[in-house]
Amino acid sequence: MTEPIIEAEGLAKRFGKVQALAGLDLVAPGGQVSAVLGPNGAGKTTFIRAVATLIRPDSGRLRVAGIDVARRPEQVRRVIGLAGQHAAVEPTMTGRENLRMVARLCGQSRRQADVNTAAVFAQLGLTDVADRAVKTYSGGLRRRIDLGASLVGAPRLLLLDEPTTGLDPRSRNQLWEAIRDLVAHGTDVVLTTQYLDEADQLANQVAIIDHGRVIAHGTPAELKALVGLDMIEVRARRAANLPALAQALAPLGSDQPRTDAATNRVSVPVATGQSAITAAVQALGGLQIDVDDIALRRPTLDEVFLTLTGAPAPPDTGHEPAPAAAHARA
Repeated sequence: MTEPIIEAEGLAKRFGKVQALAGLDLVAPGGQVSAVLGPNGAGKTTFIRAVATLIRPDSGRLRVAGIDVARRPEQVRRVIGLAGQHAAVEPTMTGRENLRMVARLCGQSRRQADVNTAAVFAQLGLTDVADRAVKTYSGGLRRRIDLGASLVGAPRLLLLDEPTTGLDPRSRNQLWEAIRDLVAHGTDVVLTTQYLDEADQLANQVAIIDHGRVIAHGTPAELKALVGLDMIEVRARRAANLPALAQALAPLGSDQPRTDAATNRVSVPVATGQSAITAAVQALGGLQIDVDDIALRRPTLDEVFLTLTGAPAPPDTGHEPAPAAAHARA
């Protein structure tokens, strides 16, 4: 088996009256992408900050690449890179100047910093914009430069805290490709995200955190199998028709239909597989409703989360402290 890159046992951390981590146990294998999922305030960022040595847990044990974080934090900082939720680059400097500065802060010589900076730009496919001021970059480019600043020190483990927050779909896909390429070249990645499809696309292993504890852990396929049911999903042309669709589909499901007004979709878990799609078409046949799409599919990680927690992800309460901007060597 691959040696774990992170081993956490019984981690606890309290901020005043808020228990951010409540006995968290998590093992992230090396050689792949591991994702930590959960709503705002669940403890994701607190966990990442503990791994990055930015905060000290109140109790529990934490090892990174076999190094005890509490006893040897300086050694941990030599093997990690960290990119927080917001791009932490200087907008008036060029991309090359930003990365060279970070490399020098990591203790590299001028020559080594120049070589490593050029290598990171080539690795991320950004050589053509290296000498432009960062203030001229799009949001997606800024996030990729931020990722590059975390890589210029050649970390063994890259920590990404909600790396695609605020990006458009194209920029998001480009960052996903960059992350896959990093793993293919030997960098271990642990990321937090609220986007469950992001974990589905990138991660080999997924841990779902709720109220400071891991409530489920496994591959995306293993987590989806926990639901044990297929889903009938119908997309209406008009949001006003969603209640009628939900009412028509309710008798087919093993649970109540779920409505997503943002995408005009109604989904319901079914136990009968292929025959359920026929029943759904028949149920909708008598309705005077325009339907854009109807499909039978496997559960999403979002639906796994709803099943495990019994409720939608709660809104951000502001209880979990915002991460400090940090780069390689934390």
